[in-house]
Amino acid sequence: MFKSFSTLNKKALIKAITATLLIITLVFIGSRNLQNFDAALIAYLFGSVFCVFGVTYRYSIWLQRPPTKMYWKRSWQFLFSKHFIAYTIRGLKLFCQNILFQKFIYPRGRTRWIGHFLLATGCLIAFCITFPLTFGWIHFTLESGSMTTYEAHMFGFKVMDFQLGSILAFIIFHALVWCSILVIIGCIMMMKRRLTNGGLIATQTFDGDWLPLLLLIAISLTGIGIVFDYTYLDGKTNQFMSVSHAVTVILFLVWMPFGKFFHIFQRPAQLGANIYKTEGIKHGMAVCPHTKEEFATKMHVNDLKTITKELGFDFTLEDGTSYLDYSPEGKRSALALAHLKARKESGSYFG
Repeated sequence: MFKSFSTLNKKALIKAITATLLIITLVFIGSRNLQNFDAALIAYLFGSVFCVFGVTYRYSIWLQRPPTKMYWKRSWQFLFSKHFIAYTIRGLKLFCQNILFQKFIYPRGRTRWIGHFLLATGCLIAFCITFPLTFGWIHFTLESGSMTTYEAHMFGFKVMDFQLGSILAFIIFHALVWCSILVIIGCIMMMKRRLTNGGLIATQTFDGDWLPLLLLIAISLTGIGIVFDYTYLDGKTNQFMSVSHAVTVILFLVWMPFGKFFHIFQRPAQLGANIYKTEGIKHGMAVCPHTKEEFATKMHVNDLKTITKELGFDFTLEDGTSYLDYSPEGKRSALALAHLKARKESGSYFG
């Protein structure tokens, strides 16, 4: 068992432990030393803490990969440059377009975008609600001396109040229901596509494509079931619904760092790749020696040369140039010409 621990990435492990201790500390601080923490959510808290550990560990390893490390380094370098304001505004714009509204999906099809948007929106809003509630950062209490006014507190400070039975109260207390409905619709649209698209049918896997959707549907249905139970069934199935919901949520949290939904945490980093591309264009484009056409930025090609050398690959040619100076089309053409030359020198083009 101890041998397995020795194979862990030490840098990533230290960061994951640090993040875990930090979130536990923030739980104590945000809940006023657990004064505002709901003990009924203890199982969800353990799942969330494990999720933080797993996501931090895997994210740290991902950032240690030479290409990702280079993108990460360059992105922060350009962001905190003399163009800080311009890149900050651009980053916020891209965040709204590609993270909040999932615009990058739209070119692949309107129906696919709608399903993805509903799924992403439902999940993001649910995350923003459930994690603060689980950590005790948000809680609700009755106003002192009143039986009809509820107060919403954040980190122990009152932020608003509302009347029970009001439209606002209905929206707030059913916020996760609306999220569940969005998620279910989005999942069904995604599942339909996976049942009808020939390419997906041939390449999809259960754990990579179906399990995430089934887990999200299970979480959403059991969550709605809890609300339905105390609204219409007087809590008769509360124990079953609560346990079922807790199990599905915790399974999702434990599986998230290692499954397909890890890309939720990777996606924001791609905003830096856009800044990298924009900055690279300013420094000029690389021209393929063979095709005489632009194919990438000079900065990208130079960084690629650095990364390949770090990995132990040197593509420098005898004349001092590099094989990486060629575009993909140029490389294929050069390879074809080399084959032609070799066959010509052998005296036989075939056989």
